[in-house]
Amino acid sequence: MAGVNKVILVGNLGKDPEVRHLEGGNSVANFTLATNEYYKDKQGARVERTEWHNISAWRGLAELAEKYLKKGSQVYIEGKLRTRQYQDKDQQTRYITEIIAEEISLLGGRPGGNNGSGSNGGSSGVANGTDENVSLRQEPELDQLPF
Repeated sequence: MAGVNKVILVGNLGKDPEVRHLEGGNSVANFTLATNEYYKDKQGARVERTEWHNISAWRGLAELAEKYLKKGSQVYIEGKLRTRQYQDKDQQTRYITEIIAEEISLLGGRPGGNNGSGSNGGSSGVANGTDENVSLRQEPELDQLPF
């Protein structure tokens, strides 16, 4: 039986997405997401803890994220965890754990007064902004299907 790698987050963007257009026409959007947790300490005082998550969105989903997501936006993100390694400028091996977004939904109203009627331009993401929110979903690549 295969394992499950599924992450669900609701939080606020720490910055506008940074979008890069790669060779071959692919795009990637990177941004941070803050999630907050509240609890009471031993003295009964309410404590807030913020956790920061690195998010990557690819292809059509990246382009739609660039269009709709802004710093401070509250979003729902579904995706999977991925850890990768890279060499920093001092040739030290570094590791980063990030969430590869497969679905992004804006919460709390339309972004910037947009009516949400934008087209996805034939990309693999879907924009559904007919109501108060916008939902973006990355469709799986054909080589990722289990059959």
